[in-house]
Amino acid sequence: MLEAIAQIERYATRGQDTFNQDELLQVWIIHHLQIVGEAASKLSESFLTQHLEAPWPAIVEFRNILVHEYFRVNLQIVWQIVEQDLPNLKAIITDILHNDSS
Repeated sequence: MLEAIAQIERYATRGQDTFNQDELLQVWIIHHLQIVGEAASKLSESFLTQHLEAPWPAIVEFRNILVHEYFRVNLQIVWQIVEQDLPNLKAIITDILHNDSS
């Protein structure tokens, strides 16, 4: 998940205007959001119940929309997730990895 988030961050620095105008950038970011959601869908039930600090069901649900209901994809929501939710998710995952390895 962290690797996919890093890939998103790599190009999100170009800003929302570029994202809105660049179809390849949209596809790049959406693809990596799908990876984040797919990885979240593979987490064990025990892991999910131990780490309620992240909205795992919402992450998986958004992945399903991106993959199966692409006509519903709203680029403004995608950008909002990139800008507001991914930094929080990155911090949560980093904290989990740090605490689990201690």
